[in-house]
Amino acid sequence: MQDLFEEAQDTETANTAAPLATRMRPRSLEEFVGQEHILAPGKLLRRAIEADRLPSVIFYGPPGSGKTTLARVIAEMTHAKFVRISGVESNVAEMRRVLAAATNRLRTSGQKTILFVDEIHHFNKAQQDILLPDVEAGNLRLIGATTYNPFFYVNSALVSRSQVFRLEPLSVQQLEQLIDRALADKERGLGNYYVKMDREARRHLAKLSDGDARKCLNALEIGVLTTPAVAERIGVGHSKREKRSEGAGVNAPGYSRGIIHFTLAVAEESIQQKAVVYDRDGDAHYDTISAFIKSMRASDEKNAMYWLAKMLHAGEDFRFIARRIVIFASEDVGLADAEALQLAIATQQAVEFVGMPEARIPLAHATAYMCRAAKSREAFESLNAATEQIEAEQTKAVPERLKNRRFPVNPKS
Repeated sequence: MQDLFEEAQDTETANTAAPLATRMRPRSLEEFVGQEHILAPGKLLRRAIEADRLPSVIFYGPPGSGKTTLARVIAEMTHAKFVRISGVESNVAEMRRVLAAATNRLRTSGQKTILFVDEIHHFNKAQQDILLPDVEAGNLRLIGATTYNPFFYVNSALVSRSQVFRLEPLSVQQLEQLIDRALADKERGLGNYYVKMDREARRHLAKLSDGDARKCLNALEIGVLTTPAVAERIGVGHSKREKRSEGAGVNAPGYSRGIIHFTLAVAEESIQQKAVVYDRDGDAHYDTISAFIKSMRASDEKNAMYWLAKMLHAGEDFRFIARRIVIFASEDVGLADAEALQLAIATQQAVEFVGMPEARIPLAHATAYMCRAAKSREAFESLNAATEQIEAEQTKAVPERLKNRRFPVNPKS
C-alpha cells in the first residue's frame, strides 16, 4: 500500500525551491548540531537509535531546535518508513488510514513505520486514544513533537508509553556553525554563491535567531538572495580593483564572479531587527552598566530604563544585571531605605525562577524602585574610611573591654 505521505518525504530536501532550512536538514547524527545532552556518544537516546531499540518518544522544545529533523534522522538510521501528520490538520479518518497502512506494511514486508505527529498537543483526547492500541502493540513507533510540556498537554496514557526528551535552543556558536555549513554546501546550501560574510553579521543573525535554526537559516537565505552582487576586475597592471554591479559586464574578460557582501546592515534587514553595538566582553559592556548605575544613582528613571532595555536587547546576562542591582541597593541606597536590599534580593531570586523573557519585568520593577528610593552611602563610606585607616596606620590591638571573656572549663561539666 502506497502512502500518500511518502513521496513528499523523498523529494523535500532535494527540492531547490524548498527553504534553505529544509534543504539543509541533517541526514545523520554526525551532521546534527546541538542537543549534546541527549545525543552525545553514550547518552541514552543515541544508544537507543544506534541499537535500533528506540521506543515511542515525545520531543518537546522551542521552535527550530531540531524536533522534526531528529525524527527524520531516526527514520533514516533505522530504515523505517517515515510518515508525518500534523496535530493541527489531521482528523480521525486520516489517522486510521495511516495506522492501517503501518500495520499492513509491518505484516507484508517487515518494515517498521515511524509516525511523526507534529504539534501533538493539538490532538484531542479521542485522537490521542486512537494511537494507543497500535503504540502498545508495536505496530508503529510514535514520535511526537510539541513546544509545550507533554506532561500537561498530552494524554497521560500516551506519555506513559513514551520516553520524553527535552530539546534545548541552539547556542549562538552552534547557529554560527550552521551558517558556515550552509554557505559552504554547494549541493543543498548556498555554496554556489560567492558570499563574503562579515563576522558581525554572522553573530547578529545567530544571536537574534534566539536558538531557532530555521529562523537563522531562512534569514541567511533571504539576505544572500536579495543582496546585489558586485564584480571585481583584476587585471595585469591594475593597482586597484574596480567594482561594478553584476549586470554590467560581469561576464566580460578580466572580471571575477559576483561577490555578495553580507554586512551587518544586510543581517539587520534579513532578520528585521536592528543590531545594538554591545560587546559583553568589551568597553560597551562596562560603559553601559556604568551608565545604568549612574542613572539610578541620579534618580534618573527614564535613562536607567533605557540602559536596562539596551542591555537586555543586546543579550546581556540578566543575572549580571540583577547582581549589580543588589550591590546598588546596599552601596547607594543603604541606610536610607532598608527595604531596598530586600527587594533586590527578591529580584535576584525571581529572575532565576522565571528566566527570560519574563525576567525583564522584575528587573524593571527593581530599577524603578532604586531610582525612586532615597540614597545614603553612609555605611559604604564608613567601611572605606576604616579600610583606609587600617592600610595607612598601625593595626590596633583589641582593647581588653572588647575581648572575648574566657571562663575556666569545669571538668565535671
